[in-house]
Amino acid sequence: MAVSLSHVSYSATFTSSASKTTVPGPSLSPHSIKVPTFLPLTVKPLNSSFTPHGARAITIAPHATSTPSSIPSDTSTKTFHGLCYVVGDNIDTDQIIPAEYLTLVPSNPDEYEKLGSYALIGLPSSYATRFIEPNETKTKFSIVIGGANFGCGSSREHAPVALGAAGAKAVVAESYARIFFRNSVATGEVYPLESEVRICEECRTGDVVTIELGESRLINHTTGKEYKLKPIGDAGPVIEAGGIFAYARKTGMIPSQSK
Repeated sequence: MAVSLSHVSYSATFTSSASKTTVPGPSLSPHSIKVPTFLPLTVKPLNSSFTPHGARAITIAPHATSTPSSIPSDTSTKTFHGLCYVVGDNIDTDQIIPAEYLTLVPSNPDEYEKLGSYALIGLPSSYATRFIEPNETKTKFSIVIGGANFGCGSSREHAPVALGAAGAKAVVAESYARIFFRNSVATGEVYPLESEVRICEECRTGDVVTIELGESRLINHTTGKEYKLKPIGDAGPVIEAGGIFAYARKTGMIPSQSK
């Protein structure tokens, strides 16, 4: 783009407030003004082989621990068989293991066994049959059947640990206090299974029962009745491994303990 200017003159008047003197400004000729010249814009057509950034293929490599080589064994075929111990609603942690026994350290084998000997010792005297017989450390009841809100009360991990140490394998209840359910999974001591009906009103202490995890059902061989249970889901492999830390080590989420 070219611009032609002819006889452009410029003058400026500068007035001093003191002397009132007029100073003529410089004269500018067309040759003293340089105007840039712009070339026409050339636009190239898009190449048909152009690939937008968003359409590029992206390959995501899986994390090293997403396909572990040592997944815990499947619980789909796991079963429990034995005598059941039936309790009612709102069995709290003080009834499962009273606070006076919380000084026992489960990581100590001797104290772990002693802790189990006090499981459900806090139940009222209305329970004529005790969960653990006097002078015994283990129970003959491998399955506990409860009502609603089982494990309510404090957040003590000793509650599921005491049941597991006593020899219980599973608890079947209508519902659980959330903290007890979580502690059962985290410690891997007992399977906290939920029933779809109030089994506690149809079973009696001493009935012979079988729990089939794969089929999610409980069979009462004494009465001949079967009951549907809610699937244990992803919590099953964690409990099977022995708790959350054991599961994490087996799946490679955290380093294995040095031997």
